[in-house]
Amino acid sequence: MRRRLRPPLRRERLELPDSDFVDLDWTLNDSGPLVILLHGLEGGSRSHYARGMLAALPRHGLRGVLMHFRGCSGEPNRLARAYHSGDTGDIDFLVRTLQAREPRTPLAAIGYSLGGNALLKWLGEQGAQAPLRCATAVSVPFLLHESAARLNRGVSRIYQRKLLNDLKASVRRKSARLPLPVAVHDLDNLTSFHAFDDRITAPLHGFRDAMHYYTESSSRQFLNRIRIPTLIVHAADDPFMPKSAIPEMNELSDIVEFDLHRHGGHVGFVGGHLPWRPSYWLDERIPAWLRGQLQPPRRFDMLV
Repeated sequence: MRRRLRPPLRRERLELPDSDFVDLDWTLNDSGPLVILLHGLEGGSRSHYARGMLAALPRHGLRGVLMHFRGCSGEPNRLARAYHSGDTGDIDFLVRTLQAREPRTPLAAIGYSLGGNALLKWLGEQGAQAPLRCATAVSVPFLLHESAARLNRGVSRIYQRKLLNDLKASVRRKSARLPLPVAVHDLDNLTSFHAFDDRITAPLHGFRDAMHYYTESSSRQFLNRIRIPTLIVHAADDPFMPKSAIPEMNELSDIVEFDLHRHGGHVGFVGGHLPWRPSYWLDERIPAWLRGQLQPPRRFDMLV
C-alpha cells in the first residue's frame, strides 16, 4: 500500500538570502535529470503523493528533490512570515541555486495543489527565461477566491477544517518562539480559509486583505505567459474548487498541455482494483511525460 511507502531520502538545509531557510529532501540516486517537487498546503515529503513520486522518479532514471515551503519540514522557520499560494521567491532561489551547482543538468519541476499554483505563477513570471526544461502541475487552485469559497460549502468543509487546524497549529508553534504581528489569540474564531487568510496570511506577507492576496496570487492569469512545455493534470470533480475555476483553452499558451479528467479528486487519480490493489496513475504518467521532454532527441530525429 502507498501509505507504507517510505523512499530513502537525504536532507539538506538551504539557507535563504533573508536569513531564513528551507529544507530539501533528495532521492539517493546520483545521476540523471533533476526534478523539483513542490508540495501542497501544509504538506511535505511525508505526503502520500510526494512519497509515491519520490519513489517513482528513480525508476524512470530521474532524480528528485522536494523543497519544503518555510515551516513545513517539521521545524518552524526563523521569520514571522511563512509561505503562501503565490510565493515564488523561494522557488526561484532554489532553481537558480541548482542551476549554478549543476549547469549541465536538465531541470524540471512538479507542483501539487498550492505548490502547483506557485509553480505556474513562477513559470508565467519567467516566461521564456524560465531555467527549466519542462514542468507539471497537479490539482491547481487556479482562482484562489473560488477555491476558498468552495471549501466553505458542503462536504468540502471537512477538508477545510482539517487544513485550517494544521495551519493554526503551525501559527501557534511559531508564536511560542517569536512574536507575530497578527492576533494569535483569535485563531479559534477563524473558521474559514477566507477568515484565516484575511487575518493571518495576508498581513504576514504584505497583502492588504484576503482578496488582495487571492487576486495577486492566483495562477490562472499567468497561464498564457508560460513558455516551456508544461503539463497540467486536473479533475473535474476536485472538491477543492468549482468547475468555474478551470481555465478555458484560450487562456493557455500554446505550449501548455491541459489533461482534464472527469474523476480524480484532489491529487488522487487512483485506479486499479480498489481497495486491495490500487493503481496510482500519476506516479507513472508524470515521470514518463517528463522523461519524454528531458531525454535528448535521437540522432535519427535530428537528421529528419
